[in-house]
Amino acid sequence: MSIDLSQFHQVFFEESFEGLDNMESGLLALDLTEVDDELINTIFRAAHSIKGGAGTFGFQQVSNFTHVLETLLDEIRSGDRGIEQDHVDLFLQSVDCLRALMGDLQAGSEPDMAQADELKTSFEKILAGEAGSSHADESVPTAESNIQVSNVDSNVKGWKIEFIPCEDVLCTGNEPYRMFRELLDLSEAESGSIEVIPHLERLPEFSKMHPEMCYLSWTVLVHADIELSDIEEIFEWVVDDCDIRYKRLSECESSEIESHSAGMSSPEASVEVIEEDSVAVNIEENLKDDQEDKKESVSEKVASPIPVEEPVESKAAAFKVANKVNTKAAENTSIRVSIDKIDGLINMVGELVITQSMLGQLGQEFDVSRIQRLQEGLSQLEQNTRELQESVMKIRMLPISFAFSRFPRLVRDLSKQLDKEVELVMLGENTELDKTVMEKIGDPLVHLVRNSLDHGLESVAERESNGKTSAGTITLNAYHHGGNIVIEVKDDGAGLNKDRIRNKAIEKGLITEDDFLSDAQIYDLIFQPGFSTADVVSDVSGRGVGMDVVRRNIAELNGSIDVSSTPGEGSIFSIRLPLTLAILDGQLVKVGEEVYIFPLVSIVESIQLEKNMLNNITGNQFVMQLRDDYIPIVCLQDIFNSKADKKDLEGAMLVVVEGDNEKIGIVVDELLGQQQVVIKSLEQNYQKVDSISGATILGDGTVALIVDVSGLNNKPLDKNTDDQTQAA
Repeated sequence: MSIDLSQFHQVFFEESFEGLDNMESGLLALDLTEVDDELINTIFRAAHSIKGGAGTFGFQQVSNFTHVLETLLDEIRSGDRGIEQDHVDLFLQSVDCLRALMGDLQAGSEPDMAQADELKTSFEKILAGEAGSSHADESVPTAESNIQVSNVDSNVKGWKIEFIPCEDVLCTGNEPYRMFRELLDLSEAESGSIEVIPHLERLPEFSKMHPEMCYLSWTVLVHADIELSDIEEIFEWVVDDCDIRYKRLSECESSEIESHSAGMSSPEASVEVIEEDSVAVNIEENLKDDQEDKKESVSEKVASPIPVEEPVESKAAAFKVANKVNTKAAENTSIRVSIDKIDGLINMVGELVITQSMLGQLGQEFDVSRIQRLQEGLSQLEQNTRELQESVMKIRMLPISFAFSRFPRLVRDLSKQLDKEVELVMLGENTELDKTVMEKIGDPLVHLVRNSLDHGLESVAERESNGKTSAGTITLNAYHHGGNIVIEVKDDGAGLNKDRIRNKAIEKGLITEDDFLSDAQIYDLIFQPGFSTADVVSDVSGRGVGMDVVRRNIAELNGSIDVSSTPGEGSIFSIRLPLTLAILDGQLVKVGEEVYIFPLVSIVESIQLEKNMLNNITGNQFVMQLRDDYIPIVCLQDIFNSKADKKDLEGAMLVVVEGDNEKIGIVVDELLGQQQVVIKSLEQNYQKVDSISGATILGDGTVALIVDVSGLNNKPLDKNTDDQTQAA
C-alpha cells in the first residue's frame, strides 16, 4: 500500500513560500558589520526545510538547487566562512529563483532551470574557493581531533559518524533505528557494511526514565565508499535537534576504530553491533510495519524525508495532471486563522443554537400572552446573527503586513539600481484588511512605491544641495478611518511639479492653455493613460503605464485615491478602501418595480431636480449645474430597460454618484432605506452584466442588483427620451 502525497502538495507550497519570505526578510535584516547568528540560523532552517520537502515530493529541481545553497549557509553558520555582500546578493537572487521554480511546479509546468543553473555555478565557485580543503572535511571538531596523522591509514574507505540526538527526538517523529537502516541500505548498495555502537552515559536511573525520551547516543562506522552528501540526507531532518559529527575513516587512527569495536564486549555496551547478517534477522521482520509508520508520519509532518514506494517521476507527473485543472484557484484556497477568532466563532454559534432552541420551544406552546417573549427572542436572534456575521468576516481579515512585506526587498533593489539612499518606514502593519482586497491592492502599491522612489525622491547630490539628509524616506502607513481602511504612500522628496504636469498635459492635448485647474485637478492628471513627466524612459518608469492602472484597480475595489503634495517637502498618495468586498453598505433605490443598490461610498448627495438646474447640451443629453461642476444626467430605467413610466425631469429625484473621480446624476423614482448587503457574484451564477457589480437577496426574498458606478461612467450617456427633452 502506497500513500498519495499529492494531497500535501498545496501545504508544501504554502509553507515553502512562507519560508522564502522568512529567508528574504532575514537577508534584508542582516548587518554585515555585526552578523546575528540567529538570523543566519533562521535563513539556513528555511532553506533546509524547503530542500527536504522538495526531495520528499519528488521536486528534484528545487532540492538539487537548494542543496548547494544550504551548503554555503551551513559553512557560514558554523563559522567556517564569513558572509559578504556578494553572498547576500546571491542568496536574494536564489530566493527569487526558488519562487519562480516552485511557481512553475505549482502550476504543473516544467520549471525553467536557466537561472538556477547559473546561480548554482556561482555557489559552487564560492565553495571551491576554499584552498586546500573541502566542506566535507571541515566538520565540527570532535574529541578525537588531536589524533596524530602518522597513525592514519589513507586507504580506509568510509565514515565515522558521532550521532548525539536531543532527548525529545522521538517526540518529533524521528526514529534513529530507521536512520541506521537507511545507512545500511546505502552501504550495501556499495558492497559495504556498518557498525552501530551505542553509548549509555546519559542513561538515568530506571525510576527517572521517561518512555518517550531518548538517552542514547551512537557512533556509527560506515565501511563503504559513499559521498558525505548522501549520508547527510539521511540525517537532514534532525540536524537542528542534535549534534552530528562526520569524519573520514581514513583520518582516524586504527586504534580509535578498534576501540569502538572492542568496547562492544563490555557490560556497559552490551547492545549487539548491527551488521549485515544481524540486520537481516532483526530488521526485516518489522520492515512492513515501519513502512506503514512512515506513511502515517507524513500526514503529521508533511515534509519529512520518508522513502515512499511510488517512484519520483510518477509522483511529479501525477502532480502536474492534478494541477492542470485550476491552478489559479488553488493558489488562494487557504487562509491562516488565529485560534482566538475560531473560538469566538464557536461561541457565537453556541449562542445562536441556544436562541434557536428557545424560539423552537416558544413556537410549540405559543399563545397571545407570549408575544413579548417572541419579540425578545427575535431581537436576540438578530443580535446573534449580526455578531456571527462579524465573527465570520474577521476570519477573512489579515494584517496588512502581508502586503507590506514585499517592499523592503523592492526598495533595496530599486535604490541600488537608481543609486539613491532610501529608508523605508512601515507603520500600521497590524491593521487588518480582507484577504481578497489585500491580494488585489498589492500591484497598485508597487506602482506607487516605484513612482515615489523614481520620481519623488531626489538623488543624493540634489538632496544634500537642498539641505536635506542624503537618505530619502518612503513611508507606508495603514489605519482605519470610519468603515474604511486608508493606506498612505508618502515620500519626503521634491513633490509634484504642477507647472511641469500642466505643460505636459497641454502638450498631450488633455487640457488647453485657457483651462483653469485647481491643484487637485492638476495632480489628478497623472492618472491619465499614457501620461508621464519623465524625460527618459527607463526600466523603472517613464512609459506612462501604471498610474492609470492603479486608479482602475482601486476603483474595482470600490475604493478611491487622492494625491497631496508640497513642493520641496514631498507627496502623499492616499488610498481609501472598504474593509471587505463580501459585505457592502448600500443605498436602496426604486425604479418602477425594481430595486437597485448604490454603494454608499459612491454617493455624493441626493437632490430633487428643479427646472432651472437643467441644461440641454446635445438635444437629447442634459446636464445640471451643481456648484462649480456640470454633471451629466441619466435615467436608470433607460440604462437597464426597466418597466417604469416615463416622467419629467423637473421634480425628479436625483442621486449624484462618483466613480473614477467623475460625477454623474442618476434619476430614480424613490429612495428607500440604507442597509448592509451580502454581495453575490452575478458573473459566477449567471453571466457578466454591464454596469452591474453583483446582486444580493433582500429581506423579503427578492433579488436586488448592485450598480457598478464606475461602469455607468464609462457608458455613452445619450439614453434620455423625447419626453425628457420636452420637459426641459
